[in-house]
Amino acid sequence: MTEFIINLTAWGGYFGIFLLMVLENVFPPIPSEVIMGLGGIAVARGQMEIVPLIVAGTAGTVVGNYFWYWIGWRLGYQRLRPFVDRYGRWLTLDWEHVLQLERFFRRHGQWVVFVFRFMPAFRTMVSLPAGMTRMPRGRFLVWTAGGAAIWDTFLAGAGYYLGTNFRELDAFIGPATMATMGAVALFYVWRLLRWQPRA
Repeated sequence: MTEFIINLTAWGGYFGIFLLMVLENVFPPIPSEVIMGLGGIAVARGQMEIVPLIVAGTAGTVVGNYFWYWIGWRLGYQRLRPFVDRYGRWLTLDWEHVLQLERFFRRHGQWVVFVFRFMPAFRTMVSLPAGMTRMPRGRFLVWTAGGAAIWDTFLAGAGYYLGTNFRELDAFIGPATMATMGAVALFYVWRLLRWQPRA
């Protein structure tokens, strides 16, 4: 995967970065840490400029997340009820939980969208409930772009600082990502074991 990203970045330049960041947010297994980190390395080598790199990465993030926002908008949270009624045990929630989340998201959704930009996996998933709860499109785009710009700047800066030593970049970002994903998995197992449906 890394070699593919390097080749596409070299071939496509800023458009390659934009395209990869769109794909990263539509198909999360493509890691933004690698994409923007390699972009930062390209800046250190004099092959790219930092500002256009961040703009391309942020634009790709916004477009990719808007895809899931649009899906959520078209779906609407009310259509989830049959699915929640049937699979609530494995989702560890019932319909009352969905209504509570919906109310919370309507009040604080912009902060959730912004903060989740810095979390693996969740930064893509959060766009779906944003659309389902009909968060205003402009607000969603502004908060998504703001969080994405900060995250992409951090990753590009880490790549630039580490220069050509990509293994150091992976060692710096990788453990934090794995620890977060492990904590999420443990939290899900804990909820699954303790969950009881409401009367």
